[in-house]
Amino acid sequence: MEATFLSHGPEETEGLGQGVAELLAPGDVLALCGELGSGKTCFVRGMARGLEVEEALVASPSFTLVNEYPGRITLYHMDFYRLRDLEDLELIGFWEYLGQEAVVAVEWADRIPQAFPSDTLWVHFSLVGEREREISFRGEGEAGRRVVEGLLRKG
Repeated sequence: MEATFLSHGPEETEGLGQGVAELLAPGDVLALCGELGSGKTCFVRGMARGLEVEEALVASPSFTLVNEYPGRITLYHMDFYRLRDLEDLELIGFWEYLGQEAVVAVEWADRIPQAFPSDTLWVHFSLVGEREREISFRGEGEAGRRVVEGLLRKG
């Protein structure tokens, strides 16, 4: 199941992230894909707001690899940009995060796509203009379909 939205700026991208967060449940995994500056971290900032995380905490995990944000549901924000393979994921304990009662959002997920469970929600960010982004959601399992269906109902 798929849904695509057009964002006209960072505020709308954050708003979409917040809307997605309202549909998430503990254990959900989001794989975020898109080039540098396409809105991935901005989207996660909105997700964090929707999960009632203190906004000042949210930053790109490019160098730390994993940021943990406590909120209504804990959010693990990861970045695979500097990782190469499944061995690297083993070193950071990736699969241990998936087994927790938390939401996991991974930037640059397309670098190691085989690491993700079948019900991952894939989110693709494309540059359309200077401020516009096309954000596409693909739900491949029960959790992914639940979120995409919820987004389509919201419009």
